[in-house]
Formats: sequence, C-alpha cells, structure tokens
Amino acid sequence: MAPRRIPCRHPTALSPSISGHRTAIINLEVGGNGGRDILFQSGPNNPWLVKYYKEHSKHPFASTLAEEIFQFGILPSDTDFRIFRDYGNIPGLDIAQFSNGYVYHTAFDSFNVVPGRSVQSTGENILSLARALSNASELYNTEEHSAGHAVFFDFLGLFFVTYTESTGTILNYCFAAIGVLLVGCSLCRMSCVSEVSAGRISILFASHFALHLAGCLLCIGLPLLMSVLYDVSDRTMTYYSNNWLVIGLYICPAIIGLVLPSSLYHSFCSNDKIGYPYQIYVGLHAHCVVLSLLSIVLTAIGLRIPYMCMISLLLYVVSLLINLLTTLHDRGYYWVLTVQIVQLLQYVYFCYLFYIFLVIFFPAMGRNRDSANPDMLIALICAVGTFFALGFVVPLINMFRWSTFLLIGLGVVTFIFSMISVSDVGFPYRPKTSVMRVNFLQTRRMFYEYDGSLSVNDSGYYFDYQDRRALRPLKDYAVNLTGLTPVDAYCDKYVMCGIPCFWSSWCRGISSAAWLPRDEQVAVPGNLELKLLNKTLSQSGNSARFEFELAGPPHMGLYIRPLDGVAVENWSFIRTMLDKPEKYSPPYQIYFSYGVDSSSFKFHIDFAKSDGQLDGPIFELGVVGHYVSQDFERDETTLGFIADLPDFVYTMEWPSLFMRYIF
Repeated sequence: MAPRRIPCRHPTALSPSISGHRTAIINLEVGGNGGRDILFQSGPNNPWLVKYYKEHSKHPFASTLAEEIFQFGILPSDTDFRIFRDYGNIPGLDIAQFSNGYVYHTAFDSFNVVPGRSVQSTGENILSLARALSNASELYNTEEHSAGHAVFFDFLGLFFVTYTESTGTILNYCFAAIGVLLVGCSLCRMSCVSEVSAGRISILFASHFALHLAGCLLCIGLPLLMSVLYDVSDRTMTYYSNNWLVIGLYICPAIIGLVLPSSLYHSFCSNDKIGYPYQIYVGLHAHCVVLSLLSIVLTAIGLRIPYMCMISLLLYVVSLLINLLTTLHDRGYYWVLTVQIVQLLQYVYFCYLFYIFLVIFFPAMGRNRDSANPDMLIALICAVGTFFALGFVVPLINMFRWSTFLLIGLGVVTFIFSMISVSDVGFPYRPKTSVMRVNFLQTRRMFYEYDGSLSVNDSGYYFDYQDRRALRPLKDYAVNLTGLTPVDAYCDKYVMCGIPCFWSSWCRGISSAAWLPRDEQVAVPGNLELKLLNKTLSQSGNSARFEFELAGPPHMGLYIRPLDGVAVENWSFIRTMLDKPEKYSPPYQIYFSYGVDSSSFKFHIDFAKSDGQLDGPIFELGVVGHYVSQDFERDETTLGFIADLPDFVYTMEWPSLFMRYIF
C-alpha cells in the first residue's frame, strides 16, 4: 500500500547524502496498470528538467494541464515526489503509468497483467533520461537554473513542445491580441462588402458574442445539471464500467448548450441585410474573442493551462488569415473549407487530450470518497473538452435548414442514454474488472476515563467509504448492515470520532466513514501497550510534559486532542503541525511505522493551560494498532462477513485495536 511507504521518504529526502549533493529526482508512479507513462509534474521551477525530458525521452508524453490538475488536488492521489519537493527542496520529474486504474491497489494489480510494451516503453524513456540527467551541467548549480516554470505538451505523441512560463505568457497575450485584431479586420471587410455601416456590423457581432457567451455557459451548465440530477436520484457513476455512456449523458448536452442560443437566434431573428454565410462566420468570430478573453484572464491569474486557448487561437488565426488574404472570405461558404481543414487538427488534439483525462478519472472516481459528487468532475471534463474540440465546429450546425432537428436528435440521444444508464447497464460495478472498493477495519475499542475506569469496550467495523454510493449498493444483498451509523455522531464525544483512521486522508475524510457494531468482540492478533513514564511540571508551573513508551504492531497511530483551555506547546515529533495552526488543528494525528526494528517507541508531549491548573484532565490520547499484514489472522465473524459480500466487491481490511486514555 503506497501511503505506508510515503513517510519513509522523509528521512531520505532530508538525508545529507541526498539533499547535500547535486540531485534531481525521477519518480516513477502508477495510477493503473500499464499504458504510456505520462509526465504529470515537474520542478519545482527548474524548466530545464522538461527540456531534458523532451530531448532525451524516447516516447515523450506530457501535459501542463495534467500538472495543474494534480497540483490543485483534484485527483485523489499523492506521490513520493511531493516529499522530495516539499521537504528536501529537490527538483525532479514525476512520471506515471495510468491505464486501467480500476485495478490500482487491488489484488488484481500484478506484473502479469502489465503489457510488455508498457514496460519496454517506460524502460527506454527512463534509461536515456537518467543518463542525460546524471551528466547535466545544470545539476552543479540548480539554483542558477531554477527560475520559472515550464509549459509543456505533446501533440498526438508525434512531437513534444516545451517553453518557459514567461514565453507562454507572451504567446498567450500575443495570439489573443492577434485573434481580436483579425476578427476586427474581418468585420470591417464584411461591412464593406455588405454595404452596411460599421455600427450595424458591430451590433451584429455584439449580439452573437452575447449569444455565444450564453452558449458557453450552457455548455458547462447542462452537463453539470445532469450530474446533479443523477446525484439527487442516487444514480452516480453510471459510466464507471460502461464509459461510453458519457457521450449521451454529458457530451450531447454540452453540444446542445453550446449551439442552442445561436440556433434560436437564427431561427427567429435572422438579419436579412447581412448575408447568412457572414452571420455564421460572425458566430465563429465570437468564439475566437471568448477564447482570447479566457486566455488573457487565465494567464493574468498565473495559470499555465491557457496554452490550450493559444493552440485554438493559433489554428483559427491561420485559417482566418488565409481567408482574408484570398477571396474565400467573401465567397459564400467557401471560408468553411479552410476553417474546418485547419480545425481538424484542433478537434483531433483536444479529443486526444481529454480522452486521456477521462481514462485517468473514470477509475479514480471509485476511490474519490463520498463527500463530493464525482459526476460533476466527469461532466466538467466532458464539457470543457467539447468547448475546446468543437467550439469552432458546432456553430456550423446553423448552416443547415434542419439545424433544429439536429438539436432535437441530440436531445433524443441524451434521453435514450439516460434510460440505458438507469438500467442494469448503468450499475457501476463488475467483478474483477471494475470492482466496488470497500475499506473496513474490524476494530476493538477500549476507552478509559481519567480515573482509569473502562467506559467503552466494544467491537465493530469501521468503514472508510471510497465512492459516492457508500454501502448503498449492498442493501439488495445478504449483507447485515443493521446498526450502521455515520461516525460524525461521535466526534464531540471521542477523540477522532472514536475510529482508528489509518492514514491522514482517512482522518480528513471522517465524514466519509461509518461504524457498524457487532456482538462478538474482535480477536486482536497482537499486543498494543502504552506506558506513562513520567509527568513533570515546568519551572513556571504553566505547562506539563508527559513522557510515554509505546509498543505494538508495525503500524500504529496516535491521536492527540487537548481539552478546553489546553494547547500543545511542544512535542518530540516534527513541529510542522504546531507551527502551522492555520493549516492543522486538533485532534492531531501521528502515524508511526517500523520495519525490522520492533523496539518500543518513546515520545513526549508538552501541554500548556491558560489558568495553570494542571492537576485535572489535560488531554485525550488515542492509541491505535493496525495489524495490516495477511500474516495476522482474521476471526471467524469477520471472515463470514466478507463471504457475504457480493462478487463485485473488493475489500481492503485488517484488524485494529483502538485504546483511548484521558490524562
């Protein structure tokens, strides 16, 4: 399990043998099983790293969009690269295989099912890249070459493009300005050829711009509305196993929304004084200006993803320039030929780009927890992909007399796909290929009060929900879920809501958890022992130090919650959480893991109380032992519960012991 290995990277990243030498990291990750390896993070800064990747990687495959999506935390994942970047200040490249993410972190994820060509491709990329970086002169002084970020992308796998962020800013602004300028030239030419005033042609453009802006909002809004309706009706993730359903559920509504306002305008308010071909062309000009404004705004706020707007503007500017320099601009619909021949490149590229993201995000929604609607993210990807791929194509629907019937046809397609999605075809899960992930810990809880009395001594299953549907798909099967309750009901009463959350992401997702009590006590396959070695008061008498010794399984956790009026002043762990109170607040979670050395672990915590009264209860301390390995036996009750689960369920489970103390 990858998260258990990430803490081990801290001492490696901080080691003088690493951080004290000329170093760059190539971090290899997997988000699936095979496929091409994508560069999805670089830096921090150090744009020369991407330049080396371009020059020395045999099969370059990367996208700045992927980097910004990952760094915004939209994708539910973490990598070792973050540790080296944030704690060791070591630059590098983060590369991953992402195909077939359905098997990620399951028993079906094995080397036997990784395509040999994927291993070969990755090996060729990394070998040549590692050789080049090991001889890079930039490593002798990385600070000298660290300024700026890189913008990078590959075009259909045929070639790789990279340039600095400052260059990207110039390109974005320049093509936005050129696009607006050429649109102005085209409008002036239309005014002259049509013998109408510049004011009239400006009013026409303003009308089409407003209509197209409304269409862009509908292009995003209608798919999002569909996702909300599916969430309200508890039909999320219908596309999880049958990905093609997004065509009717989200892409068709996006197309309808993009063209609907202009279609209604052309049906009821057409301008007879200006030729119809010109009116259609003005609709494309409106999309060009929308892209220009979007490029300017996104670039101004410091994003690098406006390179997509720049590509669209570049291709449209080329076609518009050709039409203006020839007579095609004024010969009926002949300008369409130039526009669409050039736009074919845009359509293919953006279909290629957003298909990759759908391949990544479809399986990721099965481990995105239940707090957010995953369909909204998929709908947004489909909508934005439609906007970029078809923004200059969809308005041409209005060329045809039967454009209204096309829109009705798209609506019928959406309806048919909706009916299919609510049938068994839309049930998200399948055995082995696209499983339902159920993470649960069979937990023994022993909660001690300040006087040493045992107030809670029970057992149950702690479920960490992995997707939006939680455990609701199991209600139609012979699984006993009687008594299942959300754990947030216990948050005020017990530290960490009384559950043994394993990893920091689990603890942050307490709202995505539930507790199922059971009658039989869980058989804990090991020992967990906490000793209070000493309690000493400071010379001022306003703080106290508690010293402990902890012994138990290879994976343990501590939860620290000061009581009212008490604050953690210091401890023997790294102070990151204490020094950043704006980011971290009680209860604090400390994760502890060991390998060969199973000796006991000693630590101390210093508490300060505002009134100086340190004789009574000071804090709650939760101690958890996780018996993760399959070497630890599960009891018969747990095995019976697992056997009752349907075949489309994959479980990740282990026994745990949670002891709470008040000191």
